[in-house]
Amino acid sequence: MGMKVKSQSKKINKAWLNQHVNDPYVRLAKKDGYRARAAYKLKEIDETLGLIHPGDCVVDLGSTPGAWSQYVRRRLSPEGAAVGELQGHIIALDMLPMDPVEGVQFIQGDFREASVLTELEAALVEKGVQEVDVVVSDMAPNLSGIGSADAARITDLVELAVDFSVRHLKKDGALVVKLFHGGAYDPMVALFRQRFKSVKTFKPKASRDKSSETFLVGLGLKPVQVVSDS
Repeated sequence: MGMKVKSQSKKINKAWLNQHVNDPYVRLAKKDGYRARAAYKLKEIDETLGLIHPGDCVVDLGSTPGAWSQYVRRRLSPEGAAVGELQGHIIALDMLPMDPVEGVQFIQGDFREASVLTELEAALVEKGVQEVDVVVSDMAPNLSGIGSADAARITDLVELAVDFSVRHLKKDGALVVKLFHGGAYDPMVALFRQRFKSVKTFKPKASRDKSSETFLVGLGLKPVQVVSDS
C-alpha cells in the first residue's frame, strides 16, 4: 500500500515539474532575469492600468522571492534597467528572507505585528515620503483547506493592506492585492468598494488556469467619512 502512495506521489511531482519547466512564463522569467513568473502578473496589471511611474514610492508587501520588487525597480529606472539610476523609492516586506534587489529597502518581519508596521512607517519617514503612490500585496496565508479558517486568514491580510493604504496612500494612489475565490472574496470586494473610487478585478494570463487567485485593484481613495458623536 505504501509503495502505491509513494509511486503516485512521484507521478504528481513529475507532472508538476514537467508543467513548471515547460511553462512559457517560467522560461520568460529566466530569460528576462526575474526570480519568479509572478513578475508578469504585476506587469500585466500595471501595463493595463498605468499604475507605476518613475518618481513613485511603492510598498511591496509579501515580496519574497522579489520578482515584484524587481519589476517595480525596472519601472522606476529611466532606462527600464535592473541596475543603475532609480527615480523613486521601493520598500519591500516579507516574513521570509529576500535576496537584495538593487535600490530596494527590505524589511523582514510579519506585517500582522504592530512593531513591523512601525518599522515600515519609520522607513517611509526616513526617506522623506509623506504619501505612498502604490501598494502591491502578494501576501497569502498558508491555506489549510478548511474554508472558514482560510477565509479568515485571507481577510485578515487584505484588511491590513487596506488599512495601511487608507493611512498612507495618496488620494489618487492604488492598492493591488491577491485574493482567492471562496468565503473571503465577496466581503473583500465590498471592502474595496467602500474604500476606493474604482475597483478592478484581474486574472492575469500568467496566473495558472487551475489557480483560484484573482487580483483586486483599488484606484483612488474615497474621502474618509467622519462619524459625528452628536
